[in-house]
Amino acid sequence: MPVPPPTAASASVRVPGTTANLGPGFDTLGIALRLHNRATVTRRPGRDVVLESSVEESARAGATRLLAEAADRFFRQARIRPFGISIRLSGDVPIARGLGSSVTARLGCLGALNRLCGDPLTRDQLFQAVSDLEGHPDNAAPAVYGGFTASTMVGNQARTVRFPVTPRARFVTLIPRFEISTPMARQLVPQTFSKADAVHNLTRVALITAAFASGDLKALRGCFDDRIHQPYRETLIPALSRVIQAGERAGALGGWLSGSGSTIICLTLDKPESVARAMHAELPDADLHLLSADARGLTPA
Repeated sequence: MPVPPPTAASASVRVPGTTANLGPGFDTLGIALRLHNRATVTRRPGRDVVLESSVEESARAGATRLLAEAADRFFRQARIRPFGISIRLSGDVPIARGLGSSVTARLGCLGALNRLCGDPLTRDQLFQAVSDLEGHPDNAAPAVYGGFTASTMVGNQARTVRFPVTPRARFVTLIPRFEISTPMARQLVPQTFSKADAVHNLTRVALITAAFASGDLKALRGCFDDRIHQPYRETLIPALSRVIQAGERAGALGGWLSGSGSTIICLTLDKPESVARAMHAELPDADLHLLSADARGLTPA
């Protein structure tokens, strides 16, 4: 039997942006970054979901549909009678740049509704819900829990293991001023791979996970090279290899295409400014952020 809606008028949450894949960890590895979006949900009459944020008209219908799906998932899972809401999204995570903007919207809607209704869903249940909505958990896990995560679907359940990330780790984040369509980027990835390429990526994913689990991040050097998706997506970001190599020459442990792009990230333990200058010189028409990992994930705002 559905329970009645709460009497509170609105609630807000903060969701970190994420970087997924980390090179060879395709659809598996992710890190939460200290670049955040905020979602505020306010009750309104009726049962419609209304997006209040400033969104281009061509994208408004798709964004509203995404949020309505998240709201419907929340009401069904929490067994609460649906009610009308307006949603305002704001913050610093850019759209279609490979930094988890869709997760910040979906999780922002779920998390703010959950807070508005007295937290009927646990954090683990929110993780499962947003993983289902996204179709895979590599961005969902770090956004929910913070830190470094290794995630996958086991049967019908999303599963993740989380490790903290030292504040010494700096993520030099170069955000080009052009968008990348995730469906288009996925179409470029082949359906099959050679045994050599599969083994290449498996060994590096194991080393990356072990390095974050142990805290020995110096062991990451040379581990981010990928053969599964980045070589094919480089047609959309021609400067990708040059930017990463420039960052490595300046002292970075390595770099990768964030999600499906267009953002490129290099990880360094020292001299982030030098790494940033070297990367930016290869792709000047881009914005730069020197970020740390977000340790908290989804939080009240």
